[in-house]
Parts: sequence; C-alpha cells; structure tokens
Amino acid sequence: MDRYRVFLQRMSLIGASNFLVTITSILFLPIITKNLSIADYAVYVQFQITITLVYSVAILGLPYTMVRFMAASRNMEEIKESFYSFLFTVLGVSLIIALILYFLVGPISNILFDGNLAVGLILPLTTLMTALMYLFFDYFRAFNQMNKYALLTTVQAYMVIIFGAILIFAGFGVVGAVTGILITQTLISLIMFILVLRQIGFKIPKFRNLREYLTFGLPTIPSNASFWVLDATDRYVIGIAIGINAVGFYSAGYTISSLMNLLTAPLYTVLLPILSQYYAERRIRDTRFLLNYSIKLYLVVAVPAVVGLSVLARPLLYVLSTPELADIGYIITPILATGGLIFGLYCIVTQIIVMERKTKITGYIWVIATVLNVVMDISFGYLFGILGIAVTTLLIYSFAFLITAYYAYGYIRCNFYFGFIAKTIYAAIFMAFVLFLLNPYGLISVILSGIFAFAFYLFVLWLLKGIKTSEIRFFMDIIKEIIINNYRSLRD
Repeated sequence: MDRYRVFLQRMSLIGASNFLVTITSILFLPIITKNLSIADYAVYVQFQITITLVYSVAILGLPYTMVRFMAASRNMEEIKESFYSFLFTVLGVSLIIALILYFLVGPISNILFDGNLAVGLILPLTTLMTALMYLFFDYFRAFNQMNKYALLTTVQAYMVIIFGAILIFAGFGVVGAVTGILITQTLISLIMFILVLRQIGFKIPKFRNLREYLTFGLPTIPSNASFWVLDATDRYVIGIAIGINAVGFYSAGYTISSLMNLLTAPLYTVLLPILSQYYAERRIRDTRFLLNYSIKLYLVVAVPAVVGLSVLARPLLYVLSTPELADIGYIITPILATGGLIFGLYCIVTQIIVMERKTKITGYIWVIATVLNVVMDISFGYLFGILGIAVTTLLIYSFAFLITAYYAYGYIRCNFYFGFIAKTIYAAIFMAFVLFLLNPYGLISVILSGIFAFAFYLFVLWLLKGIKTSEIRFFMDIIKEIIINNYRSLRD
C-alpha cells in the first residue's frame, strides 16, 4: 500500500493547495462586488473567461501532452528537446493570437466588455502570459514536483487578489482588477522560467517530435478546454441574450458551485503523471486499481459536497456578495454543483482514453458537446433564463461523461460502486437535515456548520458500512504524516 500512501500524500498536498487557491475567488468576491457595479463585475468575469478560453486554444494541448509524454522520461537531452519544443511552439502561436486580439480590440470590447476599450487592450498580453504560465505549471506537474507546483499555484492565486485589490482601492476600478491579473501572470511566468533554467538549462529545439506531440495534443483542445468553453459559452449567451447584469447573477451562484473544483483538481493533477508511468511499465492491474480507488475516494466527498453547497449557497452569498446577487444567484448552485460532480467522474475516466492515446475520441465528444451547448443555451436560456443555462451545463457534462465511459470501458473497466453511491446519498440526506436545523448565518457559522454536518455524514456512512474503520485509520495516519512532515520542513 506504500504507493497508494504516496498517491494520497500528493493528493492531500494538491488538495490543500487547491483549497487555498479556490477560496481566493471567495475572498475576492466581496472586494470586487462591493466596490464595482454589477455591470463592471460582469466585465471582470467576461475578461477571466475570455483569457481562459483563448489560452486553452493557444497552447494546442501541448502542456497536457508534456505531462503524458515526459512523465516517464529520464534522459536530460530528451527532456530539453521536448520542453523547449513545447515552449517555443506555444510562444509563437500565443503571439499570433495576441496580435489578432489587438487588431480586433474594438469589436471585442463592445461585444464582451460593455464597450470598455481599456480592458480590451489588456487582454492580448494577458492571454500570452497566461499560456506561458500554465505551460510552466505543467512542467512541474510532469515530473511530480508537486511541492513546487502547489506553492507556485497558491502564490499566483493570492497575487491576483493582492494586486487587484490594491488597484481597485486606488480607484482604477475594473481596469485595475484585470491589470492585477496581467502583473501576476508575468511575474509568476518569469519566476518559473528561472527555476526551469536552473534545472535543465537552455536549448534551441530542433522540433524533432513536434508532429507526434501535435497529433496527440490537438484533439485534446476541446476536452481540455471543455470546462472553460462551456462556462464561456454560458456567460456569453447570458450577456448577449439576457443582459450583462444576468452574468453577475449567474457568476455569483457559479462561484459557490465552483468549490467542487477542490475535489476534482487534485485527482486531475496527480493521476495523469502516475498513470503515465504505470502505463509505460505495462502495470495494467495497478492502473485499474488506482482508477477504481480514485472513483470511490472522490464519491465519498463529492456527494456530500453537492448537498452542502446547495444548502449553504444562499447564506454564503449573503456574506460574500450583495443581497441582490444572493437572492437570485443561489438558485442555480445545486444544478451546477451536480454538474461539477459528474465532470469530476469524467476527469477520472478520461484518463483511460489518454493512456491509450485515443484523444480524437474526446475531441469529437467535446466538439459535439459544444455545439449542443450553444443550441441548448440559446433555447433554454430564452425559456427559463439563467436556470435554463444551468440545466444545460448539467446535461452536457452528463452527455460527455456517459459517452467517454462507454469508450473507456473498451480498454479498462472501472467500478462505479452503485451500491456505495446509494449509501452516500442516504447519508448526505441526513447531512442536509442537520444543516437545515442549524440554519447558519454568517461566515464562521456557515463553516462550522458545514464541518459538523460532514462529520455527521461520515458517521452515518460508517453505520451503513459504506466506509470501514480500517480505512478511517489509514486516512488519519496519512494526515498525521503530512502534518509531521510539514512541521519538520518548516522547523528545518
């Protein structure tokens, strides 16, 4: 079980980092919503979504490819050739896209940013720096340097808040908020480039394997960008068809549901490098076990997370935003949180497709899903407003997961533990009753109520024999080891 202990330790490290990263959106929410108008808040949201959407195309799927191909590599010259092939390719494509965005700044500002030309002018350079930043992040991920990965992602998230808050309070408004993003991405990219230079040095690449990398990477663009593509489509449709203020209402509820990323991101980050190594060594049995282990571990926490976020969305939004946003935004949280759970299962199962290098399958799935999403967003959004948009997201994630699972089963059969899922749902219902009885108000009360309700959920699940005493002891030992190791590293 030592290898699974290491897996859980890495998961815990990335989970803690991702928690610190995710709560930055919660911490920044009152700063930006209470100091900007709803329209300016919506512009900031559109800017973030546009960056993510554009950079996910600009990187050509190469960072994801780097993790898949370089995770098992040990030859330094091969590592240099591969990494700098990725870097120069992404830099070239990102520069071209940045120039296109610059020449189209007028129409883009009018359509997406409510006519704010200054925000539109900041977009091209921010897109370029974001693409480079995420390429460097995946370098550390590819070589299982999770300590550096966790530290850098956490620092990056808090730098965005710090620079954004300083510029907002200085009176620069939404322009200051987006400038904070640009400053952060530039500084973090520079720091990571220096760290990479110290590790592997520099080399002008010959692009020997670029064709193979692009063959693998290009089909992953729709799937890697799926989360942001659908999110961007949702908000673009809301902004154009319903109104810019509706983007603010939707984003408020979405911010709470996005806490589901706390559970998905550690699995997504840690799984691929380990599975790539197992696959290279043809350890299929270990691969299957780790996939099944990840699914069960994910379900233990994802099911109560959906219930908890659904019940606590409104009181959280009252604390973190304005009453106007809270009274409307909380309605969509249960739907989006459920979609987040299904997307998490998709992220696990899709690793099988990646291991088999059948990335065209996921590419086709997400091309179809994106088209369906636009059609359904327009129709459902027209009929039911932001509630219809949220339902569309849930249906699209369900479609992607079911089709991916169907193809993945042809290679490796995963176990989804349907009997276990029934027990988690049953225990989560009791958890919901506890939260309704506590009826928390205020941030501290909400947090403490959530912790108590989750502990009660685990107790009920233990009574139902969904989890064993030995499993609880195993996890407690892992937590103790992590605390002790961190304490020793800080002391030394």
